[in-house]
Amino acid sequence: MRLSRTGKAVCNEEKYLFMPVKLDDGGADAAGSAAVMTLAPVAAPEDQDAGLRALLSLARPAEDDAPFPALSGPAAVPARARRRLAVPLPLLVILTVQTVLAGTLLHANTAFQDEALYLWAGRLEIAGWLHGTPIPLYPTYFSGAPILYPPLAALANSIAGLTGARILSLCFMLGATTLLWATTSRLYGRRPAFFAAALWAVLGPTLHLSAFATFDPMSLFLVALAAWFATGSRTREDSTGWILAAAGALVLANVAKYASAIFDPTVIGMAWLSACPCPGGKAAARRPVLLVTCLAGLLAVLVKIGGTYYQTGITQTTLTRITGSNTVAQVLGESWAWIGIVVVAASAGAAIGLARERGRSRKLLLILLAGTGLLAPLQQAHIRTTTSLDKHVDFGAWFAMIAGGYAVDALLTAIRPRVLRAAALGACAVALGAAAMTGLTQARALFAWPNTSKFVAALRPLVDNSTGHLLVETPSIPEYYLPAGTQWKRWSSTWNIVLGSGRSTGSQGVGRSGNSAVFAHYIGIHYFSLIALNFNATRPLDEQIARLLELTPGYHLVARLPYGRVGQYVIWVYKPRPHSLAGSR
Repeated sequence: MRLSRTGKAVCNEEKYLFMPVKLDDGGADAAGSAAVMTLAPVAAPEDQDAGLRALLSLARPAEDDAPFPALSGPAAVPARARRRLAVPLPLLVILTVQTVLAGTLLHANTAFQDEALYLWAGRLEIAGWLHGTPIPLYPTYFSGAPILYPPLAALANSIAGLTGARILSLCFMLGATTLLWATTSRLYGRRPAFFAAALWAVLGPTLHLSAFATFDPMSLFLVALAAWFATGSRTREDSTGWILAAAGALVLANVAKYASAIFDPTVIGMAWLSACPCPGGKAAARRPVLLVTCLAGLLAVLVKIGGTYYQTGITQTTLTRITGSNTVAQVLGESWAWIGIVVVAASAGAAIGLARERGRSRKLLLILLAGTGLLAPLQQAHIRTTTSLDKHVDFGAWFAMIAGGYAVDALLTAIRPRVLRAAALGACAVALGAAAMTGLTQARALFAWPNTSKFVAALRPLVDNSTGHLLVETPSIPEYYLPAGTQWKRWSSTWNIVLGSGRSTGSQGVGRSGNSAVFAHYIGIHYFSLIALNFNATRPLDEQIARLLELTPGYHLVARLPYGRVGQYVIWVYKPRPHSLAGSR
C-alpha cells in the first residue's frame, strides 16, 4: 500500500524498501545547497536493475526523431507491448490441440435440427432486413434473440456452408479458452492457467460446442469475456471502464442465450471478490453494485423494446420451462460423465483454498468458482430434463476450472523434491492426454444423431413437385437444405400448424406436441399435400395422425426411410382419385 500524489491509498503488490535520499534544492546562494535526509520508497535490490533499464529506455531518444514513435512502424512498439500481444507457447499448444480435435467433428454429420433451425432463421432474418419480407415469429419460441446469432451464422453459412457456421462456433470456443487462460493467469498465475485451459479445452462438451452451429458457443464466449472484464484492474480503486465492459458483455450473452443469465451472479461475485483485499472496502463493493445496476437496466430496456413477442419467448423457453421425464439420477449421472473430473478438481481447489488462503475474500472466490460448476446439473435435475444438458454444463465448467487449475498448481507446489515434481508433471500430462481422448469420444457420441441425407434426397422431388402445404415432424432440416425452405408459410410441424396467412394454430406451448383435434381437422380437409413423420419427438400425436391418414381418402404412403437409431421416416402424399376430381366439378 502506498500514497498517491492526491493522498489516496493505492495498492501495489511490489516490494518496497526505505532508504535515505539527499534532496538538493538546486539553489546557488552563499549558504550553499541544503541537504535534507528523508525516506523514499525504492525498489527491492532484485528489481533495481529492471527499473534502471526502464528509466534508460525512457531517456533514450526515439529513432529518426519521430514525433510519434508508436506510429513509426512495428520496431517502434515497446518490447513489453509486443510481449503482451504475443500468444504464450503453452496457450498456443492448447488452442492447436482444441482446433485439431474439434476439426475432426466439423464434417461428422449432417445438420442437427437446432443448427438447421438457426441457420434457416438467420437467412429469413436477413431477407426481412433487406427486402422487408414477413418472417415467422421467432421471438415467441426461440431461447435466444433471433436477431443476434442466427444472422451472423447465416453469413458464415453463405461463405462456406454448414462447415463455415461450425467454424464460427470454433472461433468462439477458442476465444473462450483464451479468456479462461487470461482470467486464471490474472487471478492465480500462469501454471494454474495452463491446467485450467488445457483440461477445459478437451472436455467432451467443449469439443462438441467447438463444432456445433448454435448460439451456445457465442453466449459462452461472451460470458467468459464478461468474467475477464469483471476481474480487470482488480487492484486499483477505479475500474469503472472494466465494469461497464463486463455489463455490456453479459447483456449480449444473455440476449444470445437467455439461460446464460444463471451465471450472471458468478460474474458479479468475481467483480467483487477479486478486488479484495486490495483495494477492498467501498472501492471493491462499488463494482458489483455498478455491474448489477447497468446489467438490470440494460436488460429491462431491451425487454421493453422487444415487446410482447420477446417476453413470451423468454417466459416459455426459460422461466417456465416444462418439467421433463428424466430422473434426477439420470441428470446427475450424465453431468458426472461429462464434467466429473472438473467437479473433483474444483472441489479440491475450494478445499485447498480454505486451508491455504488467509483472506476470507480469496476463500469465498474459490468456493464461488467451484460451486458454479454445479449450477446447471442442479437446475436441470430440478426440472428433470437432460435436454441441452451437455451444453449447459460446459458454461459452469469454465468457471469451475479456474479453481481446478488452482488445485493442480497447489498440489505441484507442495511437492518439494524436483524428481517427484517432474514425475507429477508427467502424470498430469498423461492425465490430460487421457482426458482428451475421452473428451473426443464423448463429443463424437454427441454428434451421433440420425444422418438426414437420404431423407432430404427423397423429400426433394416430392416438395419440388408440390405447391401445397407440408407437415414434417422436424421441418427445420428440409427447410435448411431445400430451396423451398424460404417459403416458410408452407411448412408446419407436429408442434403447430402454419396457415397461409402466416398465423399459427394448434400449438399447446413450447416443447409440447400440437393439439390432436386441430391436426385432425386440417388433415380431414386435405390441407397438407405431404406429411412426413418419424414417431420420435411427438410419438403419441404421430400415431394418432398415422391412424387418421389410413381412414382419410386421398393420402397414400409413398416411402419408408431409415432414420438412424430413432427408427424411420414415413412419408404420405395426397393424391386425389380421378373420380373425386370429376365429382368436385
